[in-house]
Amino acid sequence: MAALPGGTVTFLFTDVEGSTRLLQELGDSYGDVVRDHRRLLREHLGDKGGTEVDTQGDAFFYSFARARDAVAGAVAAQRALAEHDWPERAQVRVRMGLHTGEPSVGEEGYLGLDVVRAARICSAGHGGQILISETTRALLGNDLPEGVVVVDLGQQSLKDVQHERIYELALDDAPRSFPPLKTEAPKSSSDLLAERIEHHVEEMVEQSLTGALTGKPPAQTTRWTLFGLLNFVLLVAALAALVLLLKLVL
Repeated sequence: MAALPGGTVTFLFTDVEGSTRLLQELGDSYGDVVRDHRRLLREHLGDKGGTEVDTQGDAFFYSFARARDAVAGAVAAQRALAEHDWPERAQVRVRMGLHTGEPSVGEEGYLGLDVVRAARICSAGHGGQILISETTRALLGNDLPEGVVVVDLGQQSLKDVQHERIYELALDDAPRSFPPLKTEAPKSSSDLLAERIEHHVEEMVEQSLTGALTGKPPAQTTRWTLFGLLNFVLLVAALAALVLLLKLVL
C-alpha cells in the first residue's frame, strides 16, 4: 500500500451504476469496460494527487491531501468517462462521493467514521453525479473547476451516520437532472409520536407480564385481578388504535 496522506484528508469513493445490467448486456465485452474504467479513473485521479487506497470490482477508494485536488480529480474523471467511446455504445455512468475529515491511519489503512460517511454519500448518488459533504464544500470555497456549479441538496439522512448536508457538483456538459438521492427518509412528527406511544405500550406489557409471573402488580400496591387485567387489555387496544389513526390521518 502506498503511503497514505494523514491529517486532514478528503476521501473519494466511486462506483459504477448498474454494473450487473452492463455485464448481462455486454457479456465478454464487459471486461473491456472494466479495463477502460479503471484506466481512466487512475489516470485522472492520480494526476490530481490522489492515492489509491483500495479497489474492489468496479468501485474505487481514493484519498487526497487537499479537498480542491479531490474535486478537480472527480470532475476530470467524470468528463473523461462521459467522453469515452465505450464498447457497443454502452452507457457507463459512475457515481462519486467526497467527504473531508481527520481519520486515524492504521496498518490496514484509514479508520474512523469519516470513511463510512464518504462511502454513504457515494451510495446516495446516481451514475454521473458528484456529491460532496458540507465539510468538503466549506474547504472548497469559491475555487471551483471551470464549468462547475454547486447545488445545495439540503439536509439528508444517511445510513449509520445520520444527518449530513449534501451538495452536488453540477457539470455544464453533463445532465443537470437526477432522481432524488437514495437516502433514508426523515421521520415525520406523527411517526415520532407513534413510536413514543408504541414504546409506552411495550413498557406496560413488559411490566404487566412481570406482575403476572410474580403475582405482584406493576406498582406493587394492589393485587392483580381479572378486572385489572381487563382494564389493561382495553387500554392497550385503545393505544394501538390511536397509533393506527395517527399513521392514517397525519
